[in-house]
Amino acid sequence: MNTEEITPPFNASDFVQTLTHRPGVYRMLDRSGEVIYVGKAKNLRKRVASHFSLKENSPKQRAMVARVHRVEVTVTHTEREALLLENQLIKAHRPRYNINLRDDKSYPYIHVSTDQDFPRVSFYRGAKRKQGRYFGPFANASAVRESLKLLQKVFRVRQCRDSFFKNRGRPCLQYQINRCTAPCVRRIDAAAYARDVTDTIVFLEGRGEHLITDLVQRMELAAGQQNFEQAARYRDQIATLRGILAKQSIEGERGDLDIIACACFGSMACVQVLFVRNGQQIGDQAFLVPVPEDNDAAHVIAAFIPQYYLERPIPRELLISHEVEDRPLLTEVLTQQAGHPVTISAHLRGERLRRLGLAVTNAESLLASRLSARTDLTERFSALTAALSMETPCTRLECFDISHTVGEQTVASCVVFDRDGPLKSAYRRFNIEGITPGDDYAALAQAVRRRYQRIKKGEIPQPDVLFIDGGKGQVAATCEALSALGMGDVVIVGVAKGPDRRPGMEDLFRARRNERIILPTSSPARLLIQQLRDEAHRFAVAGHRQRRKKASHQSVLETVEGLGPKRRQMLLKHFGGLREISRAGIDALRGVQGIDHQLAERIYATFHHHEL
Repeated sequence: MNTEEITPPFNASDFVQTLTHRPGVYRMLDRSGEVIYVGKAKNLRKRVASHFSLKENSPKQRAMVARVHRVEVTVTHTEREALLLENQLIKAHRPRYNINLRDDKSYPYIHVSTDQDFPRVSFYRGAKRKQGRYFGPFANASAVRESLKLLQKVFRVRQCRDSFFKNRGRPCLQYQINRCTAPCVRRIDAAAYARDVTDTIVFLEGRGEHLITDLVQRMELAAGQQNFEQAARYRDQIATLRGILAKQSIEGERGDLDIIACACFGSMACVQVLFVRNGQQIGDQAFLVPVPEDNDAAHVIAAFIPQYYLERPIPRELLISHEVEDRPLLTEVLTQQAGHPVTISAHLRGERLRRLGLAVTNAESLLASRLSARTDLTERFSALTAALSMETPCTRLECFDISHTVGEQTVASCVVFDRDGPLKSAYRRFNIEGITPGDDYAALAQAVRRRYQRIKKGEIPQPDVLFIDGGKGQVAATCEALSALGMGDVVIVGVAKGPDRRPGMEDLFRARRNERIILPTSSPARLLIQQLRDEAHRFAVAGHRQRRKKASHQSVLETVEGLGPKRRQMLLKHFGGLREISRAGIDALRGVQGIDHQLAERIYATFHHHEL
C-alpha cells in the first residue's frame, strides 16, 4: 500500500490533482491533527474531489471541509480492501463526522462442557478457549439467562460451578425444586445424564421438532413398560418444548438471518436488529447511534453492517429496511469473511415484509423515546447553568460519594454526566487506603486528589461543576485537596441531606462563595442534581459491596505479610486446614519448611486477632 500526505497550507484543488484513480481510503484531519472523517473510494481522485465541490455539498459537509487542514491517503489494491481498512480506522479514531457504532463488547454464548463426565451448561462471554460446545451468539445477557432458565426446567442439566459441584455432600436446592438431577451426589447415572445433555444440545442446535419426535417415542416406550412416572416426565417435556417453539418460530423460516431496520431523526439514529437462528427468533437488540444530520437511514445501515459484522459470526441472510448503495460490495466482503454465501435483501414481501415493518416501528418508537428524554435532559442542564449563574453552558458534571461499613473496605465513587445522560465509560471507583477508618473527609480528599491529578495532566476532561455528596466538612476537604493541586478554580457544589433525609429536600451550597442555592422541589436543575447524586451513591455502594464480598472470601493466611502462595500451600498440607493452623503454637509453625521465627509469630498473631 502507498501513503500520500500533504502539509499545510491545504490547497484542495492542487491536492486533488496529485491523487490516483485507484481505490483506497482517505483521512481528513483538522489543525490539531485529529481525524475528523474517514472515507473509502473506488476512485480516490473523484471521491475526494466531490467533498470540495460547493455545488453538491450540504451546509454540514461544507462545515466539515472548512475544518480540513490535512488529508492523508492510503491506496489499496481493491475496493474490498478499502472497505476493511475504512472500518478499522473508524473504530480506531471514532471521527466526529462519521457514523460510529459504539458497541465493542463481546457477545454472550451458552457453553456446554462436553469434555467433562457430567457436563455443565453455563453463560459464557469472551474468547472460546474452553473445550466444549458453544451456542450463540445471543443478542444480550438477558436472552442467555432466559434460555438457561428454560433449559434447567426442561432438561435438568447442572448449571453450578465446578468448585461447587465437586464439594457437595448432599443435593442442593435445585434438586429439591426439580431443576437438577443431582449428578454431584450420583442421584443419576452417567448414561441417563449423558442423554439429558444430548437432548440439550439437540435443542440448542435448533432441532426442536426432531427432539419432540424422539421424546414422543420414549414416552410411548416408557408407558408400554408401565414406567408411568418417566412417561409423565417425557409428556411434560414435550408440552413445554412445543410451547417454546410456538413462541419462537417464524412462519416460513428455516435458516439463519438477521433483520435490520433503521429510523433517523436529526442527529440520532436507531438501528433495530432481530436475530433468527434455525427459523427461531432468539432475541433482538437496538443500537442508538449519533450521526451527522445529513445522513439518512440508508447511509446508517451501510455504515452499520461492516462495523457490526466484520468481527462477529455472520448469518446467511440480512434483511434490511432501506436499500444501500454498496450492497454488491458489502455482499462480497461478508461472503468472504463468513466463508459461506451471504445475501443482503431490501425488497421483501409477505411475512418477511411484515416482520421488517414491525422492526422499523420498534426503531422509531425507541428513537422517539430517547429523543424525548434528551430534550428533558437538555432542559435540566440549561436550568442548572442558570441556577449557578455560569457564564458558559454546563456540558459535563461529576459527583463523588463515599461508602464503607464502620470504616472498613472504604470505596469512593465518581460518576460523570454529559448532555446525553450518564457517561458510564468515564465512571471510576477508588479503593481508599491509609486513612483513619471512618474518616470520610480524608477518604474524599484522597479520591479527589487521585482523580484530579489526571485531569490536571490533561488525561481526562475537567467538569464544569463538581458535586460532592456531603455537607460543609466534605466540601472543605475537597477544596483543600484541589487547592493543593493548584486547581482552585473548579466550581464545587455540596449536596447535603435535608430534613428527614427525604429525596428532593437536599441542601445545596456553592463552595468558596459560601452561597446557599435555593431551588424549588420541582426545578429541572434540582432533578438533575438528585439524579446525579443518586447515581454516585448507587455506584459507591455497589463498589463497597464488591470489595466487602472479596474480603470475606479472602483467606486469613493471605493477610500475613511475607507469607506467599507456596508457603501457604505448605502450611495447609502440613496441618491439614486453617482450623489446625489456628490451633498451632509458634514452635509448631516453625516446624514447617520455610517458616522462620518472625514469620511464625506473625502467623500466630494473625489468627489470634481473627474470628474463625
